[in-house]
Amino acid sequence: MSWLDRPASETQITHRDRLWLYGVTVLVLAFLVLPTLIVIPMSFSASRYLEFPPRQWSLRWYEAYFASATWMDATRTSLTAASLTALTATPLGTAAAYGLYFSRLRLGKLAFWLMMTPIIVPAILVGIAIFYAYVQLKLVNSLIGVVLAHTVVAIPIVMMIVTAALQSFDVNQERVARSLGASRLRAFVEIVAPQIRFSLVTAAIFAFLTSFDEVIIAIFVSGGSNSTLTRTMFASLRDQIDPTIAAISTMMIVVTTGLVLAVHAWGARRR
Repeated sequence: MSWLDRPASETQITHRDRLWLYGVTVLVLAFLVLPTLIVIPMSFSASRYLEFPPRQWSLRWYEAYFASATWMDATRTSLTAASLTALTATPLGTAAAYGLYFSRLRLGKLAFWLMMTPIIVPAILVGIAIFYAYVQLKLVNSLIGVVLAHTVVAIPIVMMIVTAALQSFDVNQERVARSLGASRLRAFVEIVAPQIRFSLVTAAIFAFLTSFDEVIIAIFVSGGSNSTLTRTMFASLRDQIDPTIAAISTMMIVVTTGLVLAVHAWGARRR
């Protein structure tokens, strides 16, 4: 029996019956991934302009990136902001998810969805609202302003990941710890956190990537010496078509994909 005639699920549907579904999946993945992958060979072009396919190969745009003080400052700002965002959003989002998950209040679900609004509302509206508030607080173009703005967007993502982890957690273990005298905080640290640590690490990484890749809000709140990498890339595209952007995009793809694959590999090894 070939693999095409083997059951693809518990319903005994064979792989042959699902060939059309596999084909659609491949087409969708190609539509989503290929435009991104085109950037990679463009980054190795020797041309002064973006071109595909490259006629000559070169590392000149990677060298231009590392030799530019502007790009290096923007990279440091993005990495710093993303790290601080992960360190801020992860504990806050975890606390919110934990509190709302075990809350007996009738408005608990409403509060949860209200906290999801930063990723439901269009990002440009969130950026305008934060910019207006920052003008009053004098936080525009400051690093702390970028971190707080990105934290607002990252917290809902952390909450969704942690809430999903809590749904598979045996709450009786925490109840036993509390019945023996442990405080809620100690029970969480010693009982709950070790069992959902994979989700906590995943949430922290996604909070980092949310900040590192975010551009719309960064356009409103970052600038000057605290301009993020994505904002600097957007300004460069607006002012001139510089192939250095393709090199930076390639490195961002590698960083993002590498972190996601590392989390997946760690989770698979734990299972």
